[in-house]
Amino acid sequence: MQPTWLLGACLWVLCIPVAHTATFKLALVGPWSCDPMFSRAMATAAANLALARLHSDGDVSRGYWYDVKLLNEDCSASKALTELGEMEGYGHAYIGPFSPALCHAASLFAQHWEAGLASPGCLDADWPNLPPITPPTRVLFTVLRFFSWAHVAVISAPTDLWESTGQEVASALRAMGLPIGPVVSMERNIVIMCMSSVLVGGEHQKELLLAALDKRMVSDGYVFIPYDALLYAMPYQLTNNTQLRHAYSAVLTVTMDSDQSFYEAFRQAQINREIRSAISATEVSPMFGTIFNMVYFVAKAVEERRQAGGGHWVTGSQLFQSDGGFDFQGFNQVLYGGKGGRGLQARYVVLDSEGDHLVPTHSLAPMHSDGTVGGLRPLTRSFFFPGGKPPKASFCWFSPEEACSGGVFSDAQKEGGYARFTVVFLNRKCKISANVTKLILTLDDIVFIDTQVSRKVIKLFVVPTDTSRVCFHSNVIPAANWSSPQLLLCPVAQLTLSESSNDLSEKGFCFLSDVQLREMRHENLNLYLGLFVDSGILALVVEHCPRGSLADLLADSNVRLDWMFKSSLLMDLIKGMKYLHLRGLTHGRLKSTNCLVDGRFVLKITDYGIPMILQSQSVSLPDDPQDLLWTAPELLRSPVRTGSFSGDVFSFSVIMQEVISRTLPYAMMDMPAHEIVERLKKPPPLCRPVVSVDEAPAECLNLMSECWREDPSKRPSFHDIFKQFRGISRGRRANIIDSMLRMLEQYSSNLEDLIRERTDELEVERNKTEKLVGQLLPKSVAQALKKGKPVQPEHYSDCTLYFSDIVGFTTISALSEPIEVVDLLNDLYTMFDAIIATHDVYKVETIGDAYMVASGVPNRNGNRHAAEVSNMSLDILHSIGAFKIKHMPEIKVKIRIGLHSGPVVAGVVGLTMPRYCLFGDTVTTASLMESSGLPYRIHISLSTVKVLTSLKVGYHIDTRKARVRSR
Repeated sequence: MQPTWLLGACLWVLCIPVAHTATFKLALVGPWSCDPMFSRAMATAAANLALARLHSDGDVSRGYWYDVKLLNEDCSASKALTELGEMEGYGHAYIGPFSPALCHAASLFAQHWEAGLASPGCLDADWPNLPPITPPTRVLFTVLRFFSWAHVAVISAPTDLWESTGQEVASALRAMGLPIGPVVSMERNIVIMCMSSVLVGGEHQKELLLAALDKRMVSDGYVFIPYDALLYAMPYQLTNNTQLRHAYSAVLTVTMDSDQSFYEAFRQAQINREIRSAISATEVSPMFGTIFNMVYFVAKAVEERRQAGGGHWVTGSQLFQSDGGFDFQGFNQVLYGGKGGRGLQARYVVLDSEGDHLVPTHSLAPMHSDGTVGGLRPLTRSFFFPGGKPPKASFCWFSPEEACSGGVFSDAQKEGGYARFTVVFLNRKCKISANVTKLILTLDDIVFIDTQVSRKVIKLFVVPTDTSRVCFHSNVIPAANWSSPQLLLCPVAQLTLSESSNDLSEKGFCFLSDVQLREMRHENLNLYLGLFVDSGILALVVEHCPRGSLADLLADSNVRLDWMFKSSLLMDLIKGMKYLHLRGLTHGRLKSTNCLVDGRFVLKITDYGIPMILQSQSVSLPDDPQDLLWTAPELLRSPVRTGSFSGDVFSFSVIMQEVISRTLPYAMMDMPAHEIVERLKKPPPLCRPVVSVDEAPAECLNLMSECWREDPSKRPSFHDIFKQFRGISRGRRANIIDSMLRMLEQYSSNLEDLIRERTDELEVERNKTEKLVGQLLPKSVAQALKKGKPVQPEHYSDCTLYFSDIVGFTTISALSEPIEVVDLLNDLYTMFDAIIATHDVYKVETIGDAYMVASGVPNRNGNRHAAEVSNMSLDILHSIGAFKIKHMPEIKVKIRIGLHSGPVVAGVVGLTMPRYCLFGDTVTTASLMESSGLPYRIHISLSTVKVLTSLKVGYHIDTRKARVRSR
């Protein structure tokens, strides 16, 4: 009985951890080959290091076993989006993507896959996401708020990744109320640089800073803020270039605080053999530490949710709700899990340059990084501004309850007056004179949809006023119903009519509103530029939206919209109107024809402020009964030209009816427009549209009914509408696949679309083929062969070769079936291949049980080749001890390893099934080292010993008392 009892007890003990060792897969998605910041980050090594430390973390190791799969994000946003849709099943949670342009799609995909999403690229909090870094725009806003800098320009490197990042950063800061512009102007001395830092190898930032120094922008008071430094802990070390140091004195670096320099932490991990690569720490991007932190943080968040759920499996929707409340040791700093799904929280510092290094001047605690409470805390050293500290802006920019009255123009805006047409304003075509006071536009600089407009020259003069604001003065032909040939348009939203053609009038100012149109900056509003008056036309300049108005989109029977797209359009409309009302501005003319849809299916509101402009110039438009169908009943009875807040809510309810049923307003009533208007004016009975209950969720229909109530005081505000509508679709799975297919249908023009589709498929297959060829031959060789060029043999003066074989392989083969031998070699070499992937080596070939690897060929790596092969050999010996033959588990696999360093010649042999081969005495000697070695030993030649000794990294080498004879 006793042996049986002991056996049962042992089995019970062994089974205890089994219930808690389920594998939770993490997919790490990033642009690993697109930019120095990512390509030098050693993402695989960082993820493996995080996994190694997670497995030794007692708080985490009792839960799941974690595994990380590295997925590449294409440099092109369009290709990356295509690849993103093919990543299903790689992880229970996805860390990435890094490109903000992919955030929306990644969120929808993650919901469809029922997976978690922790994307550092998501700057918009509207999408389900657990931020694995502190949102950079929140930190930026806190810094700008501290220094009272509101007028900021964003400039990006000319790549898809950084251009989309720059656009999203600008959009996020605009949503916080700041007048962000795309280019540098006279009053925009703060420049956010969306590109890789020069300190991590960014060439674009180097060119920009040197150009700024050459143009005297450094001494003129410009301040440059690198965006990429917000994503990692910047080492406090500057470049040796004296000129670049001078230019960098104008850079205000905001970066994660660190308890230890990144370089020191990386070297320490190398010494502890946690990182096997011998690469110098200064050649590694600090993004390495951020990747480590992201993997570790997501694993901690998963564990927190697992414990909160009583040990049940953690789903994607649960991960978004992580309650944080934990801290952990990151790669080189202590990090915190934010509560309420706020994601990872870190300390930040502001750095100034001093000599050859950076020094901190301000600190930012994790709980203050959201820009709502607290802020920067000055340290003992002050930041030195080489051109003087930029002037402060009014604090109203940083208060959502206030509307500002200062600022400058930055973007194009809207439509207007008598003739309705659309104009595209191109910033890069504007010609600015040397004194930066005159901006000249011709009709070549803008695109008119109505092509009958004459090609006259329009001159806009930028005239500084006493209040340090900028006014635009336009020389134009008189328009009908205008009392003067001149129009003065100031960015303080004042219109002045003057009798003189050369001087600005100080009489007759007409104040349009306390809320200035040019300050209306939101992703669902078009930005205001100014008025256009020419050829008898009064209009506003607007951004061209290629998909037309919402009414056009709904009327197009070729476009099939499911509820997901309808709700997205309505949510965009709600956000835009909520922003307008928050700024104290009513629309007054809201309808589906002045809601435009851009190329990304984002709805943008136009025509706001037009009633005020028309009123200020005593211009009235005829009332068309068809246009009055969106007007609230109380405004039909007692017209108010500027409209009302409750009237806008009524107009929104009519648009909801249009979107839900895809019909014209009141179309189901089968009555002419003037009769409907009369019934709206004089109830009872109430005249309202009728919508079928199966066309939208019941909550949405109830909300629509609340918005068109007869009593204006009982209608909800847009703030309440936003909260209600956001909850309507919560919990319903977004049918993204069906929606994407339906989106493709609107582009279908039979043969052309079919050709495009086949071309895309061909491109995918070509990429797969290129990837396969890249695994068989070196990249440079594969490119030459594809182009039909001969591959010339190349001499390599210094490299290290590795040979190994299985001791007793002949005996094992004789005792095994052929298929068993194949399985043995496949299992063994698969293990070897996984090991060499973590080292800078190239697998040359395998012949039978022989395995040949080289370092320094075809990629030269200085004198690190011997260290790379030696580290790989040690890893292989370490792994071979645990390797078991499936059909002979009792037999241990013994291998001999031989290394030799020296010169070789490499070339491609053959045209059919070409092979990349190495030639020379070095190959022969390396093979001899292996054949004359001992099992479980690494036999190295004297030349390899010399290279390893010169590296001084602590290799232990024993001298063998045996004579090796050459062949």
